[in-house]
Amino acid sequence: MAAHFDGFIAGAAHTIVLADEEVTDKRADVVTAAYKAAEAVARCISVGQTNTSCTDIIAQVAAEYGVEPVQGVLSHQVKRHVIDGNQTIMNKETAEERVAEFEFGLNEVYCVDIMMSTGSGKAKETEMRTTVFKRAVENSYMLKTQRSRQFLSDVHARFPTLCFSMRAFEDPQVARVGVSECVRHELLHEYPVLKDKEGEFVAQMKFTVLLLPSGSKKITGLALSQGNVK
Repeated sequence: MAAHFDGFIAGAAHTIVLADEEVTDKRADVVTAAYKAAEAVARCISVGQTNTSCTDIIAQVAAEYGVEPVQGVLSHQVKRHVIDGNQTIMNKETAEERVAEFEFGLNEVYCVDIMMSTGSGKAKETEMRTTVFKRAVENSYMLKTQRSRQFLSDVHARFPTLCFSMRAFEDPQVARVGVSECVRHELLHEYPVLKDKEGEFVAQMKFTVLLLPSGSKKITGLALSQGNVK
C-alpha cells in the first residue's frame, strides 16, 4: 500500500497470521524474520552507511530463523513522483543479481521492502490476472485502436508517473483492451502476483524512512503484534 501528497510518496506493507490457535510453526518463523530484518535495516539506514550492509543484515536474520530472503525484490530511493529511484537495496544478492554499492545521503528517502519465504525464495508469477500497472514513461508507441488510445490518454491525465489499479477506471472493457495493447507494446510496467512453492509461506514488511539532519526517521510500518505468533 502506498499514498502520496503532492507527489511525495510513502509506502507500507505488513503480514499477519490469521489463526485461532497459537502459531509456532514456520509461519511464525517467516513473519518474525521479516519483521526483525525490517527493524534491523531501519536502524542500519543512516548517512554514511551502505546499501550492501542492509542486504547483509537481511541475510543474517534469514539464516537465524531458517528462512530465505525472496530474490528479485528491491527497495528503492523515492523522490517526488518517483517510486523507483536508481539507488536500490537488494533483498537478496546472487551471482546473477547485484547492484552497485553506495552510501546513504542526507535528505534522502527510501521505501524499504523486506520479503522472506519458508521455501526457496525464488518467486514465480501466478496465473492470477495482473491488476496493478505503472506507465513506462521511457517508451512511446502510436496505439492502433481508439479504446487503447482513450485508455492511455486517461492514464496520462490521472497516473502519469505513479502506479494505478484497474479498479480506477469506470469502463472495465476499455481498460482491459487498453491494458492489453499497452503491455504488448511495453507502454506499461506490470506488477504481477507472485508466489513460492505450494505449501510454503511468504511474509512481507515494508516501510518508508527519511534521512534527516536529526537522524533517520521511520514514518510508516507497524509493530509486530505478537498475538498468536510465538
